[in-house]
Parts: sequence; structure tokens; C-alpha cells
Amino acid sequence: MSTGTRNVRAGNRTVEIHRPDKTLFPGTGTEGLTKAGLAEYYRSVAPFMLPELKGRPLMLERRPDGLEGLRFMQKNTPDSYPDWIRRAELPKRDGTVTHTVCDTTASLVYLADQACLTFHRWLSRAGRPDRPDRLVFDLDPPGDDFESVRRAARQLGELLGELNLPSTLMTTGSRGLHVIVPLDGRTGFDEVREFATDVARTLADRDPDRLTTEVRTDARGGRLYLDVQRNAYAQTSVAPFSVRAKEGAPVAMPISWEQLADPDLDARRWTVRDALEQARTRPWSAAPSRGRALGPARRRLAELG
Repeated sequence: MSTGTRNVRAGNRTVEIHRPDKTLFPGTGTEGLTKAGLAEYYRSVAPFMLPELKGRPLMLERRPDGLEGLRFMQKNTPDSYPDWIRRAELPKRDGTVTHTVCDTTASLVYLADQACLTFHRWLSRAGRPDRPDRLVFDLDPPGDDFESVRRAARQLGELLGELNLPSTLMTTGSRGLHVIVPLDGRTGFDEVREFATDVARTLADRDPDRLTTEVRTDARGGRLYLDVQRNAYAQTSVAPFSVRAKEGAPVAMPISWEQLADPDLDARRWTVRDALEQARTRPWSAAPSRGRALGPARRRLAELG
């Protein structure tokens, strides 16, 4: 049994890692990925990951006993967390939820010590929780056919280009890709989701044999599902650079549109072992620093008919 502690310097704090040699991902590399290894991964990618988390309420996917143990999804921040972990109390039906917000390297490392494998972020920020500044399309293939994902991403990127909406790409670390549209944060969730639905339907109408917006699995007929369900209040989407709870410790990884043509690309292309190398290429550097308003894009979409 793994015991003991190890101190890790993270920004301006020292964070204690408990049971650092505990294996979380058996078979990942020579000796498996330990809790200390997970903490080191998140410490190393913090400069790239923190801007994607800053100010956003989180849902944390924790596996205290590792990949082969029980999973639980944590929304409320435990009272046992230190005071320097930021919190955001937000309304829900019949009450509130106090979400964790991760703005510092020390917070990332502390959450790794809590066996948080995956960070799921809101599409809005804690200061304006009902105004999303991200729109997400989840390209969900019927199986492990990544070529269908690649093709759908290309088609969606072209349609968004027609609407003058810049977008970015991210492997999910699972099966598909996310296409992410930065917004200006002035439009509510209902309007954003309605727009995303209309875009998805337009795309599906262009290629009805391969693409669908059918929510029910049995109605998809083997077609790729254009999922826009995450575009709603309190819904979350996997955060860039997050480790996924799957064999090999794959990572949700930002990629450039040029990398979509890479024949070696698939949803689990990067793991904790080589994610930092990809992060250093800054694949989203060409994306505009400010998000777009939806009004002009809505009008262009209507004109496409």
C-alpha cells in the first residue's frame, strides 16, 4: 500500500501530495501513472490549462482508488478544502451549489492530490453564470470510426466559416472531437443553444446520410451525432488538457485545424506522456483573443435557408 507524503512546489505555494506512489493508471508506461505523476502532469501544463479554467465553475471527476476504482462526480466543494481554493456559490433549482474554481497552479496540484482526474468546466464564468462565452459542438461517432469525426469537423468548420465564426478544435481523449466557438458573453444560454441547434440541423440537412441531430441513440441509424446538449446553464464540457479516465491516460488536447489532416490523429492521440509537447506548440494561437457576437451569425444562418 502506498503511504507517506511528498511536497510539491506549485507557484507560490507548497502542496502536500498524500500517498504519492499510489498507482492511478495501471500499465501507463513502465510503472503506471502514480498520484505524484498526475500532480506533476498538471503542474507542468498549468501555464496552458489555467487560462482555459480561469473563473469557471467546475465539476470534478474523482477516482480515489484509481482507474479501476469507483468514480464520483463532485460539484460541491468540501469544507475540508483549504481556504485558498477559490469557490463560487451559484443557484440551482431549490438551492445553491458551491463549485470549485481553479485559477492557480497550486489549485491544480491540490486537486490532483484529491485524485481529480478530469476537469469539466462550465461554458460561462462564475461572475456571469448565465452568459456563456463558449459554444461547444460535440462530434460523437456511433463507434470508433474517427474518419467520420474528421469529416464532420471539416464540414462544421466550413459552415462556421460561412457564418464568420472562428472556431477551435480539441480531441476529447475519448472518442470524438469538440468544435469550440468563442463568444462575446452577451447572449444567454437559451439563445446560444437554439443557435447551436440550428447550425447542427443545417449541417445534418447537408449530409443526412452521415450526420444527425437525433438525441435518441436508436434513431441515429449509425450516423454521427452532432451534440449541442452541453450548451445550457450548469452543463459542463471536458476542459482542455484534462486527463481522461481511460487506459493509457489520454488527454483532451487542443489541436490546430491543420492537424485535422494528420493520418495519425484520433481522439486519444495524446496522453500525459506527450501532452506537454503538443501544448507548447500553442495550437490555438491563431484564434481571436475576443469572442464574437451571435447576432450577425444568426442572420447569415437564416439567409442560408
